[in-house]
Amino acid sequence: MLNYIPWNVDPEIFSIGPLSIRWYGLLFALGFVIGQRILTKIYVAEGRTEGDVDVITLYMIIGTVIGARLGHTLFYAPDYYLSNPIEILKIWEGGLASHGATIGILFALWLFSRRMKFDYVWVLDRIVIVVALGGALIRLGNLMNSEIFGRPTDVPWAFIFYQNNEYSHVPRHPTQLYESLSVFLLFVVLYWLWSKYKAALPRGLLFGLFVTFLFTFRFLVEFMKENQEAFEDEMALNMGQILSIPLILVGLFILFKVWQNPKPALPGGKLVDDTRADTKKVRKG
Repeated sequence: MLNYIPWNVDPEIFSIGPLSIRWYGLLFALGFVIGQRILTKIYVAEGRTEGDVDVITLYMIIGTVIGARLGHTLFYAPDYYLSNPIEILKIWEGGLASHGATIGILFALWLFSRRMKFDYVWVLDRIVIVVALGGALIRLGNLMNSEIFGRPTDVPWAFIFYQNNEYSHVPRHPTQLYESLSVFLLFVVLYWLWSKYKAALPRGLLFGLFVTFLFTFRFLVEFMKENQEAFEDEMALNMGQILSIPLILVGLFILFKVWQNPKPALPGGKLVDDTRADTKKVRKG
């Protein structure tokens, strides 16, 4: 019996002339398609509309792609990309960073909330449910690409990634699966909490749980991963771990504030127009 799992999946599903359909792209897109359906259910259940979901989905796509690409270029290879800025646009060649995507999403949702007059924290509490599912699918895409894998190991579920010629001879931790399964479990927990309690959930709880769990696990699993860039070999903690630490602290701070002073979510996440409220009071007076 083999004491490892041979993994030799072609990253490309099929091609028609210059057009190539790859597993990573399919799973990336699937995360948005399924996520939009789930988010629509959440929004409608809390009195919002499908139109709100269409708008926030557009903000999410733009924030995710731009943030993930800029995160990779600035965090992992700034010298190369600043010297060759046109290369930043070549997303199809690979190079997306989850920490950059997180920053991009947070900024995009802040813009969405400001424009649509939504409570920013309410938006974050709901969006992390579908972001968790999307993250699980993206890590499966990394598995299909035979990339972002772990260090050599002799565990019986180790993978040999034959598609990656440089590392195709040693069994390794399938860290893509570890992350995918853990984030999918996070999705299940977050969705269950929302389904059971909805608006009764303390404001910020889901977002705090998401950030704390996701990046704590990311920090730990990095000990089993191969470094993505050579410069990380000289570091006590790699770039993924360094970038995870402030996000873990943010998550813990939010959870502490929720525990210290739990506040119910605003109905439907819609902010009250204070100006109109004050005007009505004046007129009544």
